[in-house]
Amino acid sequence: MFEKTDEQLIAKALRGNKSAWMSLLKRYEKQIYNYGMRMTGKNEDALDLMQEVFISVFRNLSSYRNEGSFKSWMFRIAHFRCIEFYRRKKPMQGLDDAPEIESEAISAADSIHTSQENKQLISAMQQLPLAQKAVVELKFFGQFTFDEIAEQMGISANTAKSRLYGALDKLKSLMEVEYA
Repeated sequence: MFEKTDEQLIAKALRGNKSAWMSLLKRYEKQIYNYGMRMTGKNEDALDLMQEVFISVFRNLSSYRNEGSFKSWMFRIAHFRCIEFYRRKKPMQGLDDAPEIESEAISAADSIHTSQENKQLISAMQQLPLAQKAVVELKFFGQFTFDEIAEQMGISANTAKSRLYGALDKLKSLMEVEYA
């Protein structure tokens, strides 16, 4: 009848209630998948990243201390898993080097019914350095504050703002090229 809070579901999940754990997964799976899709540009990579995030959340659920929102805590884990993903995927490529968008990302975007503008945005975001891409993702898609982003990424709020505005300038240029 009434929707349970994250904290209520966490408490039940920690006591072994599988239904509570599944409710937490369902509540956040689309957000984590979309985060992975925008960060990696590939359906398979987004699904792999989502799986890694949920495994990490499950393993570390008992360490969640209710000191911030569960969503923020989970996206912090997602951010670190994304960094690990890029380290494994491109061992010779720096973290700030942008991977090239592949046609597979566009077809994956089709499969999740995104509009043409979303495809172009995903394509443009793939050209951003990881640090900027993460800030854009967290600010606009995760709707986190600059303070929450700073905490998740281990940077200052001013650095988060600087990265966001730099990313927006790059995205604007990239999108203008797309529309020209």
